[in-house]
Amino acid sequence: MVLLSDWRILCWPDNTSFVKADTDSDLNLGTTNSMKRNIATDKAPLPIGPYSQAVVNDGYVFVSGQVPFDPQTGEFVEGDIAVQTERVLQNISAILLEAGTSLDHVVKTTVFLADMNDFVSMNEAYARYFKSTPPARSTVEVARLPRDARIEIEVIAAIPTR
Repeated sequence: MVLLSDWRILCWPDNTSFVKADTDSDLNLGTTNSMKRNIATDKAPLPIGPYSQAVVNDGYVFVSGQVPFDPQTGEFVEGDIAVQTERVLQNISAILLEAGTSLDHVVKTTVFLADMNDFVSMNEAYARYFKSTPPARSTVEVARLPRDARIEIEVIAAIPTR
């Protein structure tokens, strides 16, 4: 942003688009009517790094990627990809409940698989949790996941107004 007199000019990288405004608030830079708040529950695994289980902002909850940890034991769930997918979705469900929503309000998921050969089994387990109006979804194979997990899922969900 370049300040010229009492006007603010925003120049895009291609130098072709400009926006002018009298104040930063007219540009709506970083201003919203809502506050960001972190979500934490002991019914899902605690973060293993500097991040939140989830963050609520502007009527949505953004759930960090969850791997198949059992929150009771802190250990990975043993079993095939279907069992691990169910554990991940149970963890996500607990986080969503703490945020005031549920799997029924998930609008987008991203599934990370260590092996795309697990897709069919993962998909069958996943479908049991999203029966009506399933969310938009991306599924990708990745080279490696935290702690060598076979699956990680992150979600975005709406928080219903009461």
